[in-house]
Amino acid sequence: MKVVAFNGSPRVNGNTAQSLTIVLEELQQAGLATELVQLGGRRVFGCLACQKCRELKNNRCIRTDDEMNELIAKAFAADGIIIGSPVYFSNVTTEVKAFIDRCGYVAKANGGALKGKTGAAVVAVRRAGATFTYSAINFFFGINEMIIPGSSYWNMTLARNPGEVMHDEEGIRTFPTVGRNMARLLQRSNQAWYPILRSLKIYFLEPTLQ
Repeated sequence: MKVVAFNGSPRVNGNTAQSLTIVLEELQQAGLATELVQLGGRRVFGCLACQKCRELKNNRCIRTDDEMNELIAKAFAADGIIIGSPVYFSNVTTEVKAFIDRCGYVAKANGGALKGKTGAAVVAVRRAGATFTYSAINFFFGINEMIIPGSSYWNMTLARNPGEVMHDEEGIRTFPTVGRNMARLLQRSNQAWYPILRSLKIYFLEPTLQ
């Protein structure tokens, strides 16, 4: 099983990337394959609301003038998705918003391509706006009928300059916790009976994690 993390920050090695790496390391220790994908700074544009994805139903956006279809394909192929974003005016970055809108629209147009996958949000913030940013990512997971693992607190950390995330001891404790919970959900979903239920489009609430 594989988890793909999308770094929505234009800083390749910034606080968002470091936060995502902590989560991925926990997943790797649980035996899961992981990939960190750079989303911030990529050539991606917003949704045009052209409805072509609903018409064609080919798991792709009709736009071919940017890199979005490569990112959508990675999300659809993964068992779990993590989206990380710094806070830009109390919201996600432009690239994350474009990904949410277009990946989400294509997924809904193709029978719920993200349905049943796990999804987690990670946020790096200098001062304020983290809760709204965190919610914006989780709204994307929720409307796509994904399973969101909990943590000991909201998965966000206070930091500005690269590396400052490591000084927020309380904040970074949430990252390995959500990684462990995500691994448990994925391992349970890999049991023999669950793929059969997924093929029949039968979904249910996961039992409380012990």
